[in-house]
Amino acid sequence: MSRNILIVGATRGLGASLRNLYATEPSTRVFATTRSDNAPESYSHPHVSWLPNIDLTKPDVGERLVSQLPSSTKLAAVIITAGYFGLETFDTPDWDKQIQMYTTSAIAPVFVVQKLVKCGILGKGSKVILVSSESGSITLRHEKEGGGNYGHHASKAALNMVGKLLSLDLKPNGIAVGLVHPGFMRTEMTKGVGYDKYWDAGGAVTPDEAARSLAGFVDKFDISKTGEYWAPRGPGDIGTAEPVLGSDLPTPLQLPW
Repeated sequence: MSRNILIVGATRGLGASLRNLYATEPSTRVFATTRSDNAPESYSHPHVSWLPNIDLTKPDVGERLVSQLPSSTKLAAVIITAGYFGLETFDTPDWDKQIQMYTTSAIAPVFVVQKLVKCGILGKGSKVILVSSESGSITLRHEKEGGGNYGHHASKAALNMVGKLLSLDLKPNGIAVGLVHPGFMRTEMTKGVGYDKYWDAGGAVTPDEAARSLAGFVDKFDISKTGEYWAPRGPGDIGTAEPVLGSDLPTPLQLPW
């Protein structure tokens, strides 16, 4: 049985790895978004259809996305992975960085999902997976990690609320909404904010590893878990998991808000 998967933010990191992984499945067609005007010249695959000019900081992102999908398309899942991490401290808060983080993480997904539902591309049995982070859990914040990075952490907490609200609105439609912490990853984004110094000690994995565990979780995710917040890879890379939640934690791990 064939299925369609939409990956929002498919040019690098986790999104690129999910794109590559799903493209290997003979029965899966991948719709992959890029902010650029054109599809990446370095990548082409018969199972991947590129959707250019999809910028989550623009108010018409939902309309742009829907206009490029065939009207008859039915999505099995949409995975919104696109993100932005602007480093901040208490001494150096950055207004523009925070606006971009909140817009990308917590504002745009509402407009993307709403348009996909209203035009019938998402419907009964579809799944919406919003890539969040354990950094969005207020319960897991611990004094050992300190403060700072206000826009990043708080925008993920806001995304978690957005996902919960979407799950309530979409449950009558039979659409399941999940929030996920895909894992601490060895990406250009984490390296760009200096987190590469924590990769080894923090158990960081490659985007390909994270993609495999996330895809396996998505396959099993259904309406019975809609509105929930999970770490498909478990507590291994969450430094505050045991101090806050205790030992012998399961994998996957449901995270506290």
